[in-house]
Amino acid sequence: MVHLLEQTPQQLQAWFAQRDLPGYRAAQVWRWVFRRRAAEFDEMTDLPKSLRSPLAEEFQIFTSRIVAHQEADDGTEKLLLELADAQRVECVLLRDDKEHRTICISTQVGCAMGCVFCASGLDGVVRNLTGGEIVEQMLHLQRLLDQEERLSHVVVMGMGEPLSNLDALLPALATATDRDGLGIGERRITISTVGLPKGIRRLAAEDRQYHLAVSLHAADDELRNRLVPANRKLGIGPILAAADDYFEQTGRRVTFEYVLLAGLNDQPEHARRLVGLLKGRPALVNVIPYNPVPDLPFRTPAPEVTAHFVEILRRGRLNVKIRYRKGERIDAACGQLRRRG
Repeated sequence: MVHLLEQTPQQLQAWFAQRDLPGYRAAQVWRWVFRRRAAEFDEMTDLPKSLRSPLAEEFQIFTSRIVAHQEADDGTEKLLLELADAQRVECVLLRDDKEHRTICISTQVGCAMGCVFCASGLDGVVRNLTGGEIVEQMLHLQRLLDQEERLSHVVVMGMGEPLSNLDALLPALATATDRDGLGIGERRITISTVGLPKGIRRLAAEDRQYHLAVSLHAADDELRNRLVPANRKLGIGPILAAADDYFEQTGRRVTFEYVLLAGLNDQPEHARRLVGLLKGRPALVNVIPYNPVPDLPFRTPAPEVTAHFVEILRRGRLNVKIRYRKGERIDAACGQLRRRG
């Protein structure tokens, strides 16, 4: 069967045209899927049954199923999805206030970047997700909301390295931002990367207003090589050059994410090196106290250590934000997603 979410609106219109059916029927189907949250064609009651049946024979809306659903006291919800080939990924819904409904989505089954403190790459990478599988996560999470609620933000910070799967991610984000899709503004979408220079420049060439976040975690190559093994082939210098190009091309300030690991990268000298590296750049530093992962030896810094680190950055005139934990109790926080619930 054809995965409906792999189709563009134009391809769906062509399917109707080949059967001498009016094009507005395609728009109806799209509206049912993205706005009225239908999971089956039989739910599309303003389509004649004579049309719903052939659609159901030809197309499949969801190819994944929810195998675990967890909820935290802070309103965070996490889904473990099983894909058609029995592989699994996780995705998250975060409720930030009365209006913000942010989703965190994955782009790969596992991750090949090998960040030593992150659960997502513990078992390596199996494969890229398809564009349809990425969109499915959005729709599964949207269905957790009340009918009057809508998704407001997307962060591509789940399992996988997004810039290693741009061929699938870009069409999925086009669906997310399309007026007839989820209608989410480009400026409300953040793509987080370990820092692949070619991918950053390809993303910049798309000339979209997506927000770029680079997971830095260290201010020198020696330490970053230990924490982010992929850095051995990348290097902080080329990553920063590509990030600067991204700002020049899009006008969008780049965020540098920095996970604080007790005793490893959280000392005053680390903060001063980070100031020296980023000072003068139109950037935001997102400081993230480590979220514990079972089976890994790393620890979260004491609050006073985090506060002193942030103070040094601010004295160095860097723009700084502390990422507050959400969903930690259900292993839904930054760095905790993996292939099991």
